[in-house]
Amino acid sequence: MGWFQNLFGGGRRRPSEVPVLPPAPTSADILASVDAVQAQIEGRVPPAVTARVNRIARTVDDMAPRLDRLGGGSAQAHTVVATATSYLPEAVGGYLRLPRDFADTRAVNRGKTSLMILCDQLDLLGVTLDKISDAVSRADAAALVAHGQFLAEKFQSSSIALAPDAGVGTAQPQAPGTLGGLERP
Repeated sequence: MGWFQNLFGGGRRRPSEVPVLPPAPTSADILASVDAVQAQIEGRVPPAVTARVNRIARTVDDMAPRLDRLGGGSAQAHTVVATATSYLPEAVGGYLRLPRDFADTRAVNRGKTSLMILCDQLDLLGVTLDKISDAVSRADAAALVAHGQFLAEKFQSSSIALAPDAGVGTAQPQAPGTLGGLERP
C-alpha cells in the first residue's frame, strides 16, 4: 500500500505518536545555568564582561523565584528563562571560542570588535531583564496598595473600628504572673 492509500484511509493507520517534551526548567535549573556561565568566564574575560554577566546573574537570581507571578505562558517568563539557559550562555560561549587577541582587537562588524558586540548583547539582556523585574515589582506593589485600600474601606466604617484616641489612659495588660509589673508572691 502506498502513501496515497494511507492518506485516504485505504491502509492501516499507525497510532499517532505524542511527542514527549522535556520538562520546563525549574528555578534551580535556571540559577545553575547562570552560575555555570559565571564559572566559565572567571579569569577569562575582561572586567567589563564580568560586570555585565554579574548584573544579569543578580537579576536572574531575583527573578527566578518570582517567575510564577508572570504566568506559565508569559512572554516575560520565557525571556527570563531563555536568557538564563540560552541567550546568555550562547553569547558568552561564542565570545570564548574566539582567540582573545582576535576577539578583543579585530573589528568584525561595523567597526566593532567581538568584545564590543558581546558587551552590547549583555547590555541588551541586562536592560530587558531589569524592565521585566521592574514590571513584576510594580505589579506586586500595586497589589499591596490595592489590598491596603480594600482594608481601609472594609474596616473604616466597621463596628470593630477604633477611634483614633482609643486606648489612651487605659491600663495595659500585664504579663502572666505579675501584678502591675511586680511578681506575685
